[in-house]
Amino acid sequence: MNTKIEQQIEFAEENTMFLVLHLNSRLQPKHRFELEDALTEIFESNDNVGKITGGGTAMFPSGEIESCDIEIEFSNRSEDFEWLLNLLDNIGIPKGSVVKTGGKDFSVGSLEGLGLYLNGCDLPQEIYEICDVNELIGQLENSLGETGRLFSWMELNDFTALYFYGTLFDEMNDKIKPVISSHPLCQKCRVERIA
Repeated sequence: MNTKIEQQIEFAEENTMFLVLHLNSRLQPKHRFELEDALTEIFESNDNVGKITGGGTAMFPSGEIESCDIEIEFSNRSEDFEWLLNLLDNIGIPKGSVVKTGGKDFSVGSLEGLGLYLNGCDLPQEIYEICDVNELIGQLENSLGETGRLFSWMELNDFTALYFYGTLFDEMNDKIKPVISSHPLCQKCRVERIA
């Protein structure tokens, strides 16, 4: 079988190869661990086709999460590698993610990302005291319905970032606008496309 994958990677005689799944996801380590656990379960239920060997988180100079990596020891068979690429496209990986192996990058991911940045220092103090960010998150997720969900968050001195991923950025943005326009914690917030 002479697939496109085989044309791009030379599959050696060894049983395994090493690859890095670079995620265009702003995930706290604990949320990356959840994905690693899910992948481990899938690998184990598919003839132990692979195993997680490590991971890490990259940060912007501001201290905000930029992306993360998952290191994988994986079967060195082209059909298994194609299965992995299809799996990653279907389980909820953001666009802009890549699988790196053998000096090659393979694009994966279908989700779009929306970052909601809540102002953490310029609102009246009573708003921070009386408003609950978890209640706001509940309202946002209810308004999103099936179009997206919160994957992770980060709290820094000047802002709290909420990271949502879903099918379409524009649709998620439209659905949360009523909440943003009415909730006190959303004053002076900003929305960014993050994937």
